[in-house]
Amino acid sequence: MDEKDRQLLKHLQGDARLTNTELAKRVDLSPPGLQRRLRKLEDAGIIEQYVTLLDREAVGFDMLCFVQVTLLRHEPESIRRFKEIVQDMPEVLECHHTTGEFDYLLKVIVRNREHLEKFLVEKLTPVPGMDKIRTSLVLREIKSTTCLPIELVPLETLRSES
Repeated sequence: MDEKDRQLLKHLQGDARLTNTELAKRVDLSPPGLQRRLRKLEDAGIIEQYVTLLDREAVGFDMLCFVQVTLLRHEPESIRRFKEIVQDMPEVLECHHTTGEFDYLLKVIVRNREHLEKFLVEKLTPVPGMDKIRTSLVLREIKSTTCLPIELVPLETLRSES
């Protein structure tokens, strides 16, 4: 990986709809050279997928919440079951196993208060092994991005890992 790859990744994170011609122009590569680099980055697992990001409020998900979860027991079976069940909850955008007071942090979207209540009472609370649930409602998103700060990663690090 080199500076061209880093530029390429930065541009793609900002707008994955750029045509190959436009992208090649922006990073000063030929279209075939660009294709080779993209394939290499995909094969190395650096580029995982190309996605379309939606405005959650525009499609009816007015509430963003963070839900902290503690399991009653930290047995392998309880942990495995929780991970499986949370995978099937479409409201859960992200689930992180954390250290500290709570075991998991969930990023959850719902349409309204009624949907939130239904999610908490009918989906999350009945999960076997559930102990504590603490929910925080987001009043306003200050920063939300999916772009990794690739420019902050030293090139030597990128070379040794790819």
